[in-house]
Amino acid sequence: MKKHRFDPKKFRIKEGESLKLSKIATKAGDELDGKSQGLEALEQDLQQLQDAQERLFASGQRSLLVILQGMDTSGKDGIIRHVFRGMNPQGCRVIGFKAPNSEELGHHFLWRPMRFLPPKGLVSIFNRSYYEEVLVVRVHPKFLDAQNLMPYKKLSDLWKRRYEEIRMFEKTLVDSGTSVLKFYLHISRDEQRKRLLERLETQDKHWKFNAGDLAERKLWKEYEQAFEEAIPATSTKQAPWYIIPADDKWYARASVADLIASHLESLDLEFPKVSPEELAKYSTYIDELKKE
Repeated sequence: MKKHRFDPKKFRIKEGESLKLSKIATKAGDELDGKSQGLEALEQDLQQLQDAQERLFASGQRSLLVILQGMDTSGKDGIIRHVFRGMNPQGCRVIGFKAPNSEELGHHFLWRPMRFLPPKGLVSIFNRSYYEEVLVVRVHPKFLDAQNLMPYKKLSDLWKRRYEEIRMFEKTLVDSGTSVLKFYLHISRDEQRKRLLERLETQDKHWKFNAGDLAERKLWKEYEQAFEEAIPATSTKQAPWYIIPADDKWYARASVADLIASHLESLDLEFPKVSPEELAKYSTYIDELKKE
């Protein structure tokens, strides 16, 4: 197995631990010597991911769910473009979680992701996810009005119940063979400001700008508090959360690619073996093809 540059323990959040995002670095760590080495490391891991995906698909025993969360402009789209470009598109799909529609609002909040879970051998990437129901909905509790929920005494009880439901949901996935890797892309408020300005000042990036991002930016502390509670409450040994410093895009991409590749390799997946009886027929097949 390849020796990986990034130690998962450095980024992994333990269940129930106290989390203060303002005390966690948003800048690149010292695993790589600058952007140039970061790009080189990413290319190496893309090859590892390609090989691992082929084994994942061929074995047909396991599947992978990757969840990307973070503040606006944290780089979720960039991770998808750069980290997963080495994978066979037939074996993976990306699902973006926007505001739920009327059909989705009529169901339990975990009904929505069920339709997009990866079958055996495949990969699903969630750009945002069902975690929005304990993040954006927590910051904007008025969104609960459309969900027509059963009565609850106070909002804190609702969030705790949803954390528990998420833990059980992910445990079921893992027990049935789906790896669940969750990444919080951690950017600073100043870096978000720079990225928003870049979208406003660069014509080719105007399409990326959403005026609503400025309104959400004013709720930075509220979002931080929501993440600080939700992440430790739902980071388990089976389905861990990783906090990825994301001010430097090259570092975030290299670390996420490395952590995913490392996990897939740890599964020790193998290509299916041909039975001795079938293998004995191969020489006949070879002769038949060569005679054409």
